[in-house]
Formats: sequence, C-alpha cells, structure tokens
Amino acid sequence: MPHKVRIALDAMGGDKGASVVVPGAELALPRHPDIEFVLFGDRAVVAPLVEARPRLKAASRLVHTDVAVKMDAKPSQALRQGRWKSSMWLAIDAVKKGEADVVVSAGNTGALMAMAKFHLRTMAGIDRPAIAALWPTLRGESIVLDLGASIGADARHLVNLAVMGSAMARVVFGLERPTVGLLNIGVQSFPISTTAASWKAMPSDRASSTWS
Repeated sequence: MPHKVRIALDAMGGDKGASVVVPGAELALPRHPDIEFVLFGDRAVVAPLVEARPRLKAASRLVHTDVAVKMDAKPSQALRQGRWKSSMWLAIDAVKKGEADVVVSAGNTGALMAMAKFHLRTMAGIDRPAIAALWPTLRGESIVLDLGASIGADARHLVNLAVMGSAMARVVFGLERPTVGLLNIGVQSFPISTTAASWKAMPSDRASSTWS
C-alpha cells in the first residue's frame, strides 16, 4: 500500500475555526485520496463536525486540546501562552516527532512562523522562514516568496529565498532545474547584481537552478 501523507491540522485556526477547517479537510479528501489527518482541537467542538462526515472520520483522528492561538495575538505572546498546549503548537509538534508529514494551519500567521521556527528550526544556512504561494503566469504557475514573513531583505536573505523556492519548485512541479528570478517592486537599498553574484557563487549542489 502506498504511503499516505499525514497532515497535522490545526482545527481551531482561522477566523471561523473548526466550522470552516473541518469541512475544508473533507473537501480535500476526494481531491487528494492519498492524505489523512490528525486533527488538533477542542473535542467538544471538533468531534461533532467530524462525526457528521463519515469519509473524514475514516481518514482522521482527533487529539484534544481546548487551547487555541488567538488571531490577534502577537507572535511572542502566542509562544508564551500557546507553547506545549495549543492546537497550533501540538500540530507542529506532531511533525517534530515524526507523527505527521506536514502541518497546516489557517490561524495566526505570525504565531505560526514563530512557533515553527522555534520548534522545528530552519535548515542549516537558512536564517529566516518564508511564506510562499503559487502564482499563475502565462507559462503555468510560479512559486513566489517571501509574502510577508519578513520585512526587508539583504542579498543573503534573497539568496536563501531562492534556495527555498527552487527546492519547493523541484518537489511541487517536478522541475530538475527551476528558473529563479528577482521581483523588484521599487527602490532597493542594495545592488540587485550583488544577489545574482552571491547566487552564482554558491556550490552547484545548492544552486541547482538557473538565475534569470
């Protein structure tokens, strides 16, 4: 039997919480039959929603916690109050322990970034995490990052983003050598050529993409 991708899902995350997250998990199943869920949230709230969805019930299990990170909580506040016990932290912890392959949360983005960096750490050589999204283009789809995890960037950080984005493109799109580009939205405080030079100077096993 092929390995199923196990998703640790913060069932309490987002503006509407479980009332939106749980139906969303159900919608994902027919589109991605190779997934299963570990739901983290308040059993009194989440269990009835799961019970009403037999297909989701068969492909998930529920881990109880009645602590949820508030959408307006500052990242430092979320770490202090939600560490070890919130639905977001426990979902991240499942990946840390190897009990899940990936964590998904529609909750407080700043808190998610802070908790993930604190608990999972970043890869060697990567200083900051990033938020990525798929953007449609005339040739298909592109991965764009960073979309809000950091304010400001120097050449080193942009190279880190290029490494992460190209790695994601190889996995998501199956590209052997993705093309990396720099999107400029205004006046920059450093030469763009510095970033390009830093990228091209990287070892070939890391910079296995083409700079455009």
